[in-house]
Amino acid sequence: MRRVSAKFVPRLLTDDQKENRVEISQELLANSNGSENFLMDIITGAEAWVYGYDAETKMQSSQWMGKGSPRPKKARMSRSKIKVMLVVFFDWKGIVHHEFAPRVQMVNKQLHQEVLAREGCCAQEEA
Repeated sequence: MRRVSAKFVPRLLTDDQKENRVEISQELLANSNGSENFLMDIITGAEAWVYGYDAETKMQSSQWMGKGSPRPKKARMSRSKIKVMLVVFFDWKGIVHHEFAPRVQMVNKQLHQEVLAREGCCAQEEA
């Protein structure tokens, strides 16, 4: 016997979610057989909470000073209380589109479809 620790994973999936992932993977694999540029047509998305300030880097705050001049002072920035949801879509080349979700908007499949349809990135699918 030996003692082992639990492995941390981003989230635990239900059996339905696991089956859905397998079905989607099989569908993608079937579609990939017909086109060698198949992966270049995929757009995926992600969302993340971001804070509402633009922190200045150490390099951006540097200044030219004369010899013997006191160093400039800069207050430490505290984390902003304003958080917004950033929704980003990207393909194999990089970011295709990004936008901040309205505060009352739930970030779900419907929002993703609306954004992509508005940007003309792909056809909106019904599921």
